[in-house]
Amino acid sequence: MCVSGPWRHRGVSANGIRLHVAECGDGPLVVLAHGFPEFWWCWRQQLVGLAEAGFRTVAVDLRGYGDSDKPPRGYDLWTLSGDLGGLIRALGAREAAVVGHGWGGLVGWTLAALHPRLVRSLAVLGAPHPLALRRAVWTDPRGQGAAVARFAAGFQVPMWPERSLRADGAARVERLVRSLAGSSWVASPEFAEVAARTRRAMLIPGVAHCSLEYFRWAVRSQARPDGRRFASAVSRPVRAPVLAVRGVDDPLVSERAVRGSARWVAGEYRYVPLAGCGHFPHQEAPGATTALLVEFLRSDEIRDSP
Repeated sequence: MCVSGPWRHRGVSANGIRLHVAECGDGPLVVLAHGFPEFWWCWRQQLVGLAEAGFRTVAVDLRGYGDSDKPPRGYDLWTLSGDLGGLIRALGAREAAVVGHGWGGLVGWTLAALHPRLVRSLAVLGAPHPLALRRAVWTDPRGQGAAVARFAAGFQVPMWPERSLRADGAARVERLVRSLAGSSWVASPEFAEVAARTRRAMLIPGVAHCSLEYFRWAVRSQARPDGRRFASAVSRPVRAPVLAVRGVDDPLVSERAVRGSARWVAGEYRYVPLAGCGHFPHQEAPGATTALLVEFLRSDEIRDSP
């Protein structure tokens, strides 16, 4: 899925696999990590906007997605954060500003907790801290708990979910995006292109299975020792400054979970709700999202200046 544009495509070896990235601009490194069911192209507006603001911006296909490798295992947050950390080092940087949406945000939270020296700052879109999300599922069963169950419970059975995602040219992928997005974006002229590209990305061999393995690990690990070890490890306070953005109309992630993430942040924590947006603010309101990111990243530079 090497869509042409004002960016450069290449493969980068990191954490034992090869990751596909699209890169634009020069300056301090910013790494963009997508969520489900997207791929690197969802950051097209931020790739250009952040590059124009003076940043070296890199959007990655996460493990199992797009043109990145699709190994049979490694779809846990331990390994996925290692992928992102390895990518930062492979790009020749000591640290990076990490921006993540959905699953990419969960990976970013994990990286900031487990490898704090690699994360200069963290911006998350529609992505509570992993422990805040787990807590909200249990303490708000009719809200966050029901939202997660509606979205992810069916992904736990074998084989059928993969077939469902690929059936009819990945039509279910478009339905999922429609169900999570704000109504104004779904009605916009650009949505047809977004839906078409996202559907094609899911039809790449292996992507349907690999993308669902993220959800399977998240649920099954709760009752396993590795899940308990992960919860203990990721409970370390994040010391990097954090910007949390949530679409006000997001039906998947509750405001309560996003606000509750501040509990696991030792440094600055800023929460910004975006009106008129659902679960995809970087695509639904790209101008506003990019402006927030530029302001946050520039304040991070000022904060660290002598």
